[in-house]
Amino acid sequence: MSATNRSGPALIALKVILALFGAVVIYTALNRAFGGMATLGWQGSSTFFSVTEPAAFAVQDNHTRFLGGLWLAVGVFLLLSPLRLNAARPVLYFIFAAIFLGGLARFTSLDLATTFGPGVITSLIAELVLMPILFLWLRRTALD
Repeated sequence: MSATNRSGPALIALKVILALFGAVVIYTALNRAFGGMATLGWQGSSTFFSVTEPAAFAVQDNHTRFLGGLWLAVGVFLLLSPLRLNAARPVLYFIFAAIFLGGLARFTSLDLATTFGPGVITSLIAELVLMPILFLWLRRTALD
């Protein structure tokens, strides 16, 4: 596929969307990286469970903080990618595909009421609709 839109509004819009998406990812990542399973409460109440096995909880909480740190790295990359978009292209393709696969993984819960419910649907749309759009948009846009 040949690249189009070497400059102009399409390229500017792509860069703005990537930076905004990166900022949102950073926000959600910090909520998990520093809040663990209980979160910092930035995306709603964090009083949704009680700990019955403190040692097991501490291990899972630690894993959640690690995943929050990984998500933070993704967000920082997305935020900074407009600065060197051509060099970032292969990693962006990977990130878009990984987030899409993460969206598909939501269906493994077999709880469609939650998956399509108000607490998840915005994320699900971003994962399953926005990621393919960004993938194709990046592919069609010649960079730097």
